[in-house]
Amino acid sequence: MFYGLLLCVVVAFAASFLSNYIPIGSVAIAIILGIILSNSIKLNEKFNKGITFSEKHILSFAIALMGVNLNFTILQELGIKTILLIVTAIVTTILAALILAKLFKFDIKFALLLGIGNGVCGSSAIAASQKIVKANEEEVGLSIVIVNFLGTIGIFLLPFIAAFVLNLSEINSGILIGNTLQAVGQVVAGGFSIGEISGQSATVVKMGRILMLTPLLFLLIFYFSKSSSNKNQKAKAQQVPLFIIGFILFSLTATFNLLPKEYLDMIGMLSHYALIIAMAGIGLKITFSSIIKDGKSALVIGSLIFLVQIILSSGLIYFLF
Repeated sequence: MFYGLLLCVVVAFAASFLSNYIPIGSVAIAIILGIILSNSIKLNEKFNKGITFSEKHILSFAIALMGVNLNFTILQELGIKTILLIVTAIVTTILAALILAKLFKFDIKFALLLGIGNGVCGSSAIAASQKIVKANEEEVGLSIVIVNFLGTIGIFLLPFIAAFVLNLSEINSGILIGNTLQAVGQVVAGGFSIGEISGQSATVVKMGRILMLTPLLFLLIFYFSKSSSNKNQKAKAQQVPLFIIGFILFSLTATFNLLPKEYLDMIGMLSHYALIIAMAGIGLKITFSSIIKDGKSALVIGSLIFLVQIILSSGLIYFLF
């Protein structure tokens, strides 16, 4: 197991370094590097156990710790109108993903990951929901790469739409950016490119979207357990994964300040690097054949989902805010 785990750590380290120069984020870069490496070099079987351990167990560990980034007191800063905007956009984005999957005869689980990634918080949302949805490594990896790619384009597109197409105020420009871009880094970059007020409002709205991940995960657990052929209530209860319980406990820890801030920051950083290692493991399991088979359709559907998200948020903000 040691060799595969070490390989994932090395890929993660390289991804973290390259993220300083490539604006798609270290998580997406880790997947891409893993794909390139595994499809360029035939890896010895001794790597398999460590890679599998990374993409399964380290991922669960990362998701559990990820809850420490959620502080529900942020909802007090948003106001009911903004919260309703966030919820409406998330629901519509996910529904659009499911409708597009039917129209294009595309895999529902794959489309659901694209909808969740676009609607909530990019890589983190996809990683947190993939085990509940029971998506495979190829779907998870491609979803994260596509969502991060679209978000990178959005860093330049959304400020242009806000300032020159809709002529929004700085606050409303920030709300639009915070409600549409996928990753926190993308939101910060896009928001502060307009101004300080825009950047701050974008960041607060984005935090509100991230908080919606918790109820969404429980809805997914309920839906997929309900659709299961096993109707035994005890079996259903067992379908709540341990990493989700950890996720909730850590989010409560952050919300009620049960640990000093330096400890919370340390846990958040550990979660971040564990997620990069896990994504390296996922990338190392993706083949070029799966990318050729599903990549083009996934990019088209992901782009349409993002377009729906932009149009809906722009319209609601322009006419109601």
